[in-house]
Amino acid sequence: MTETLFTNAKLADGSLRDIGVAGGRIVSIAPAGAASDAASKIDIAGALLVPAFIEGHIHLDTSFYGDTWIPHKPCTNGFDVHERVAFQAENMAGAAPMAERARNQLELCVSNGSLQMRSHVMVDGSVGLKSLETILAVREAYRGIIDIQLVAFPQSGILKSPGTPELLDEAVAMGADLVGGLDPASFDRDVKGHLDVVFGVAGRRGVGVDIHLHDFGTLGAFTVEEICARTVALGMQGKVAISHAYGLGNLDPDAARRIGGRIAAAGVSIMTNAPGDHAFPPVALLRGEGVNVFAGSDNIRDSWWPYGDGDMLGRAMMIGYRSGFYTDDELSAAFDVVTAAGAKALGLEGYGIAVGAKADFVTLVAAHVPEAVVAVPKGRRVFKAGRLVAENGAMVR
Repeated sequence: MTETLFTNAKLADGSLRDIGVAGGRIVSIAPAGAASDAASKIDIAGALLVPAFIEGHIHLDTSFYGDTWIPHKPCTNGFDVHERVAFQAENMAGAAPMAERARNQLELCVSNGSLQMRSHVMVDGSVGLKSLETILAVREAYRGIIDIQLVAFPQSGILKSPGTPELLDEAVAMGADLVGGLDPASFDRDVKGHLDVVFGVAGRRGVGVDIHLHDFGTLGAFTVEEICARTVALGMQGKVAISHAYGLGNLDPDAARRIGGRIAAAGVSIMTNAPGDHAFPPVALLRGEGVNVFAGSDNIRDSWWPYGDGDMLGRAMMIGYRSGFYTDDELSAAFDVVTAAGAKALGLEGYGIAVGAKADFVTLVAAHVPEAVVAVPKGRRVFKAGRLVAENGAMVR
């Protein structure tokens, strides 16, 4: 029997439907007004109903959202990852408790409609496993409200940070879902050694990989190719992501298409947040080559930049704006980057608006998906497993 019937929901194809939910799953989709037996009914009143957004890349442990404002400190000579990491350590020393800041950021994301998330958490010789222990407890506290994958992220490098290879292995044993990496060439200055550790842990533990790659130009492109080659050699297609991949945005179109073909063939996903001051992967070109491109907020009010609002629909608008997306098809592609493409990158089961899918969805006051991307409407209702968890920008207690 249907437990809850969501009536008069407008789907992406423009049709009005009644959606039946039972046991946290969609059990029926019928024309609006069709007879149905349900214990309760919720009127969507013609609002657009879409699957919950995918927050594909965030840092729950380092955000200062909800904490005292910390002024941004620029690098002394252009963008420098080493220097930004040092600034982060200074700022974290005086920040509010990590669990409190992480909860603030989680609730911000949920209230905007993200119900699936991948967060990178520092695990290296500088912090050990303390940050992961904290975020694991926060994840447990929000179980049933948001699904969270955690990446063991070696922010201080792997080879440069003594004990980190062993810590990454232990992190997965504790509950991390993936192994991360950071600029194998420019940070550790040893691509093979860095990838040996990352893929070695992933292989032993049977988990995926998500590597931060900030390097520009040909160095970044070379590292992308090395990651793709390693992925294919180990049969890990579909289980590897490269976050940022700024170097793909520095290539000429022909070179980008060639490497795009290699990325697609390797089944590697590319994450971008379309940062304001860096080149970023050419979304349309890569998608045209068959690459799965997804998105995340990345940093929210932390030591890397003061921006971020936890709104993945707003991120779709930003990606579309910076990519020069104007047509309805292009705007729909930007929406796909923060929904279905994110679900594919995270390997999520039961995602979408379909019979059998999880009843995780968001309502938007918009005529259709392209309008939602450009308008970023805020009067949203957010449902997890068919239960209202947020409304009008606030969690429902």
